[in-house]
This record gives sequence, structure tokens and C-alpha cells, in this order.
Amino acid sequence: MSIEQTFQFRDMEIQSLLLEMGELRSTNLLFSLIVDRLFLFKEVSLVRIWLVKEGDICSSCPMAEECQRNDKCLHLVASAGQSTYDNSADWTRLDGKFSRFPMGVRKVGHIAATGEPVVVESISDDAKWIADPEWANREGINGFAGQPIQFHDEILGVLAVFTKTKVSQPALDILNVITNHAATALANARAFEKIEELTKQLETENSYLREELHDVTSYGGFIGRSAALERIVQQIDLVAATDANVLIQGESGTGKELVARELHQRSDRSAKPLIKVNCASIPKELFASDFFGHAKGAFTGAHTSREGKFGAAHKGTLFLDEVGEIPLELQAQLLRVLQEGEYERVGEEKVRKVDARIIAATNRDLLKEVEAGRFREDLYFRLNVFPISAPPLRRRKEDIAPLANNFLSRSLKVMNRPPLQFSNEQIAKLIDYEWPGNVRELQNIVERFAISSIAGSAQLELFSGFSEEKKCPELPPSDLSDDLLTEQEMVQLQVQNIEKALKLRNGKIYGEDGAAALLGLKPTTLATRIKKMNIRRVRE
Repeated sequence: MSIEQTFQFRDMEIQSLLLEMGELRSTNLLFSLIVDRLFLFKEVSLVRIWLVKEGDICSSCPMAEECQRNDKCLHLVASAGQSTYDNSADWTRLDGKFSRFPMGVRKVGHIAATGEPVVVESISDDAKWIADPEWANREGINGFAGQPIQFHDEILGVLAVFTKTKVSQPALDILNVITNHAATALANARAFEKIEELTKQLETENSYLREELHDVTSYGGFIGRSAALERIVQQIDLVAATDANVLIQGESGTGKELVARELHQRSDRSAKPLIKVNCASIPKELFASDFFGHAKGAFTGAHTSREGKFGAAHKGTLFLDEVGEIPLELQAQLLRVLQEGEYERVGEEKVRKVDARIIAATNRDLLKEVEAGRFREDLYFRLNVFPISAPPLRRRKEDIAPLANNFLSRSLKVMNRPPLQFSNEQIAKLIDYEWPGNVRELQNIVERFAISSIAGSAQLELFSGFSEEKKCPELPPSDLSDDLLTEQEMVQLQVQNIEKALKLRNGKIYGEDGAAALLGLKPTTLATRIKKMNIRRVRE
């Protein structure tokens, strides 16, 4: 029975194949379906599909000498067949001798380059298109048909069939129908995969952005008038519009993340996400997964596929905070993606391209780390294209007063408290302090100052031992006693105090005129104590 008769007699199977091809949304499943179904025809020995992709093994490709271009070639993505000569041969492998074909080279490359099918009706009569005529003769292969997989004038790949019988026109017509449907199905599957990929990336970006919004400091932009701050702003203006990697060095709490954010916001990538990676918080065993993502089932607990930080930062900016904390043995993985702009997810062989601007930050002296053998020299130079130094707060004395006033204003606004100002003496103490924790420590101290104002006592406490109070009420001498109180007496005193506050506020707990504000407690804390102590909300 000829190949065309085989196709004709199995018209129902072909119709079923075409319908199933249109329903698939995965390219891998689509390719497997096509080659497996075509191989079911008894006259077919081997079916293969190659797709046009970017060149990836150019230096080791067996056909490298024949290749005229290194940007694109044909990748074998599906194969089905069985040897009649060697039972140990695996014709489903995708990594064999013909796993790649340069464009324009041999019959498969010729089809992809020209868009014209190649048909060898009888190999015994015309063997010029067969790379290994002896193999064809040994396997009893007598015909070949190769069709371009073409969609809207774009060559997507090649579908090739090796047959045991001669190939005639009716068989080619049917094969052409299958190939045309395959092209449409492939375009649709790619579109669905792209939508799914973009959806996952959007979800990932949203997740990372929510984390960033939760973690973002309220520095309020660059605030100050020091020469050191002006120099940083000038450096940011100089490099922001480029794609150069930036290394920000400085002590903890100096605002390195703020510099990174300003670099991103003033760049052409500002419409895309700024993804932050705290390198110090990533366990060694999760480094690759966190940076590059993983495929479903890649390891125990990988129930779903996950986009890594590099994938989420595509077309945007990746901020590598505390980059000096990356273990030496893991730095090579980071270097590879920085050099080549490509990576692979854990448990996946697909090479993914990434375009992300890298901004790194560290409180270590990386050059000394390189000299000590704890940081790769090539990675250091890759990151340190444009260095920016974030000076400590003790070298920015002129910025302390405006920063402190800004933090105080923001804190009071968030707490819904009335305006409050630092006294000149308090500002002087802030300026005289050495600030080992830099801007972050200043922010924390100012927030404590604002919180203490809720109880009517605005206290400025510095770790050096300074303690300045705006107003600190003292107990009357009559309330002081040398007698000790038992725990029960202390509880009873607390009950009486709460009851008195409730009576003065007519039983009201919440609000500026509530008992909680009078006692200097959070309303929720006071409500919990009232319930626990069985206190009645006495009203006047």
C-alpha cells in the first residue's frame, strides 16, 4: 500500500489529528502529537520537526564549517521513529548528530532558508539530498518529504518525513495540509505560552513590588544640603540614563537603596520594575532557584514553576543588595548571567535571555575581599563599572537637621498627631551624635520621639546616653512611697488607674480624646486589658 493510500484510508485519523493540534496550548505537546501520530502510519520510518531558533552551540556544532551565519539555526525539537536494523538505536533523541542544522545547509536548512519544500520521491534514483545514503539503504528508507512550517510569510521550522515507499503528489498534498495546520497551531500555542509567561511575570512583579512597598524606607527622596549629597546626585544624573552597572558602597543605613531607586527612576527603564535581592538572606541551596527560578517538579516542594528575580527584572533593573555576602562558590553562577545575558531555570534545559540593568550595593570593601580571596575579581570588575560611595551621616552634618525634621513631620502625619518641633538644644544633640547606624538610626530615633509625644512626653533618646524631654510630668511627692507593693496591689492600682481614665473620658477608649490617648496606650492594648481585668467602662 502506498503512502498516499495510507493517508486516504486513515482520513478520520488525520481529521482527529488536525482538531487536536488546534486545541493544544503547549508547543512541546504539539510537536510530540504531530510526530507520534505521523509515525503511526506504517509506511513512515522517521518523523522530525526542527524550529528556527538562535544559535546556541556554534563552537561545537558538527556543521560549524558549513554555517554562514551564527545568529540563527534549526533546532531539533521532536522526533519519532524506529530503526529496523539496530534495535538499540534511539530515534527519539534530540541531541544526536542532526540536532542542529545551519540555515541553508543541506535539505533541512535549504527548506528553512528558501521556504520551498524538498521532495525525494525515490532515494535510489535521487540521493543528492540525503546526508547518509548508506543509512537510508540499510533502514529500507526510499522516500523523503520536507515541508516548511510557515505562518504569515515567516518560516518557523521544518517538518520532515522519511518513508519506506516512494512519495507521490497525493501524499504531499496531505502532508502540506498537516504542515499548514501545524504552523497555525504553533503560532497559537506560542501566543498562549507568551500570555501565560507574561501573566506569571506580572504576578511575580506585583509580588515583588508589594514586598518593596512594604520594605521601602520613608527617606523622602534626597534631603539635605551637604557637598557629599550634592556629589551623589551629580553622579546619579551622570550614569542613570546609561545601562552601565553601578556599585554602591557605604556603611549600613547610609541610604544605598535610595540611591538605587533614584538611579532606576531616572533611567529609561523606570516604567519597568526595580527588583531587589537581599543576597545575604538567600540560603546556598536556594540561590539558583531564587535568582533564576525553577520548573515544576525540579526539586521536593517545587509544586509550581517559579519566575526568578532575573526573570522578573527583564527590561527593568535588578538591585543586588549586600552583594558581598554571596558565597564564593555561588558567584560564578551570577557572573555567567551578567556576562552572557542568559540563564536556565533549575530543572529546565531551556536557555532564557534576560535584559536587566544591574545595580549592586555592599557595606564591605570589595577590593579587599578580592585580595583576601573571598570575592571573584572578574565579578568585581563586572559590577564596578561605575562606583558610587554613600558617605556616613557623621560626614553629612549639614543634612541632619533637615532629615530629622522631615522624618518627624512624616511620622506625626502617619500617627495623626499635631505638629511638633525639635528644640534648638535637641537639634544640637542630634548633630553632635556620631550616628553609628547612620540615616536608618536617625529615622528610628525620630520615630520614637514622635511616638512618645502621644503620651504627652516627647523624649529624644540617643544611644550615647543623651535624654532630652519636651515635657516629662513628675509624680507629686505625696504619691511616692518607700513601701513595696505586691503584684496584686500593682494590678489593683492599674485597674483603678484605667477606671479613672475611663471615667474622665466618659467610657471612650478610641480617638484623641479617648482613655487610651490619656494613658499613652494603643487603643487595642487598652481594650485587651479592660477585657482581661473585667473592668467596667464607667461613665460620669
